[in-house]
Amino acid sequence: MTTLLALDTATEACSVALLHDGKVTSHYEVIPRLHAQKLLPMIKQLLADAGVALSAVDAIAFGRGPGAFTGVRIAIGVVQGLAFALQRPVLPISNLAALAQGALREHGVQQVAASIDARMDEVYWGCYRAEQGEMRLVGQEVVVAPERVSLPEGLAGEWFGAGTGWSLAERLAVQASASDAAALPNALDILTLASHAWARGEAVAAEQAQPVYLRDNVATPKAR
Repeated sequence: MTTLLALDTATEACSVALLHDGKVTSHYEVIPRLHAQKLLPMIKQLLADAGVALSAVDAIAFGRGPGAFTGVRIAIGVVQGLAFALQRPVLPISNLAALAQGALREHGVQQVAASIDARMDEVYWGCYRAEQGEMRLVGQEVVVAPERVSLPEGLAGEWFGAGTGWSLAERLAVQASASDAAALPNALDILTLASHAWARGEAVAAEQAQPVYLRDNVATPKAR
């Protein structure tokens, strides 16, 4: 039986999830600026509650971005430390995909426009469609002004909006049939996506755990 550990700190939420013997356990908290202090204790408690040793973990999944610069770095630092120590592979998962997977889990929607407020008058944006229980990217993930977002051409049906980027709904260039602007990525959904990726053999070595910011100038304000 595969044992997978998933974690995410890319937004205000800090979450961990575990798949072991076909059972899933998870913990999720919205704790801005406390991720660095809370993440390792949360992992330790999750494993203890499940009665699973860290050494039993086959691979570690994580939210690789896009998201907050510091948050994504915290996740990668912890993942690399654990994966190197255990000599285990890692599964990088998009935080926009996790948002879409969460909308499928909670609302049963099949097409999701996932968006995270990227600050600096931009949003992270990606469109996903359900295929056999897994949200798959249609097109590309981008960071763009709200007025320049778009939905994939040629796909019929309604779109659901998920993520903090939808708090800018009045500025977004597209409309959704419904939206949840309070939605944040959850390790529970990263775990689901990671299970599909693991089954396809997509795990990579720990040193390949790299952030995806979508924005090159993450540490500098946008030129006016």
